[in-house]
Parts: sequence; C-alpha cells; structure tokens
Amino acid sequence: MTQYRFHVKGRHGKWYDSLNDAQRFANSIGAGFLDPKGQFTPCRGAILEMRENEKT
Repeated sequence: MTQYRFHVKGRHGKWYDSLNDAQRFANSIGAGFLDPKGQFTPCRGAILEMRENEKT
C-alpha cells in the first residue's frame, strides 16, 4: 500500500494511506491548502513523499 506525506523545509506531515488525506492535512505544516472548490494548491517548496508500506 502506498502512503503519502508532504514535506517542507524543517517540517513534515504524518503518513496517510490516501493522497486526499495528505492534501487535506497539508495546511497544518504549511505545505498547501484546499481551495473552496476542493482543489489542492501546494505551497512553494512543498515536496510530496511516497512510500510502500506492507501491512501484515
């Protein structure tokens, strides 16, 4: 299962199982925000990290 989180200089979010959740909480670390239409806008310098996590 792929997990996602955003990283900005000096801060990173927690890992989420969906990209939508990572985008929704990106504002808490200053990595981006959802506009009124629900589209994600990343902030300058925000990096999306992904990893494969096999749950057993």
